[in-house]
Amino acid sequence: MASDETYVIIGASLTGARAAETLRAEGFDGRVVMVGEESDRPYERPPLSKKVLLRDAEPEVTYVHEPGWYDDNGVELRLGARATSIDRDRHEVLLRDGERLGYTKLLLATGGRARRLSVPGDDLDGVCYLRTMRESIRLRDALTEGLRVVVVGTGWIGLEVAAAARTRGAEVSLVGPRLNPLYAVLGPKVGDLFAQLHRDHGVELKLGSGVREFRGSAGRVSSVVTENGAELPADLVVVGIGIQPNIELAEAAGLDVVNGVVVDEHLRSSDPDVFAAGDVANNYNPLLGQRVRVEHWANALNTGPVAARSMLGQEAVFDRVPYFFTDQYDLGMEYSGFAPPGSYNEVLFRGDLAKREFIAFWLKDGRVLAGMNVNVWDVIAPIQALIRSGKPVDRAKLADPDTPLDWLLLR
Repeated sequence: MASDETYVIIGASLTGARAAETLRAEGFDGRVVMVGEESDRPYERPPLSKKVLLRDAEPEVTYVHEPGWYDDNGVELRLGARATSIDRDRHEVLLRDGERLGYTKLLLATGGRARRLSVPGDDLDGVCYLRTMRESIRLRDALTEGLRVVVVGTGWIGLEVAAAARTRGAEVSLVGPRLNPLYAVLGPKVGDLFAQLHRDHGVELKLGSGVREFRGSAGRVSSVVTENGAELPADLVVVGIGIQPNIELAEAAGLDVVNGVVVDEHLRSSDPDVFAAGDVANNYNPLLGQRVRVEHWANALNTGPVAARSMLGQEAVFDRVPYFFTDQYDLGMEYSGFAPPGSYNEVLFRGDLAKREFIAFWLKDGRVLAGMNVNVWDVIAPIQALIRSGKPVDRAKLADPDTPLDWLLLR
């Protein structure tokens, strides 16, 4: 006998698609409705700033499922639709077209949107952002050899866009307020390594200064003026200064919201029938012993299934080690763990930094909080196991490339 329950997912994203997939895999035979504002079916974002911009792949490679998967699995995919409010008392979601969509359980997978830079000239043509597939395609088509590109922001998106633009033959300047790229994630020492990587590939770095204004003529950007007065010629500007979680629905519905939708280790919100996953969720991670909101692909990939199982009443727990990766020029990197500045007291390296073939470890009193492998492969499992163990390690052996990481797990 088919269930008469309806599970609604707001957000036609990787998180939402993985949740829907898991609901069906776990045997839920009720109604599943996924609501998404974009016109594209759920897709993955990492290729947008890598393969698509480089023209190494067509946008179609980003889709989570084939077009027929949703019909074949009885998932109602409402694209180009917007949820405008949630009535928790009546268990209804109000859509922009006036429809009231009843739910038994609700998953918020609303993700985030690119943070806007509010300075004079921010509305000029040629000032771009990269968050959606359509934005990636427009940037891909705009990048040409010799184009003068200014990238504002020295986080992951900014660095990946700079690498893609430079690889496509553009002249690239990179602007950021910190003296080191990726400072908030990796700290100054490792950030310097990424700064040098980009300098080695011909990127002009303008660090230690934000943007004062964009200047242009005939409605189109022509230069970027930094806070210290430098004026950088620009045919195209890409702003990559992070994202802000789409919390408005949750906030208006009276859910607990602090830097995202507050959820427990089961991804359940302050309302037992409402869950949140992906970029919008500020979830308690038992492994880390604190709340974290992670804005990366692996988090979107893995929180959706946990939320789905929790919606079904299972005791699913999200306690994974945070993970992300990047590809820039000939550098490939994977990072596992959580070690913001101030949480560690040592950064230890194993390998050859000059060749950019090494592993960096962030330590607190000899315990591994995070590890980043650069052009060194098949080490994610032992790195994450070291993090999970929470035990002090032999520092000399950790730094020794001839000592297998697995050996450290046995001590």
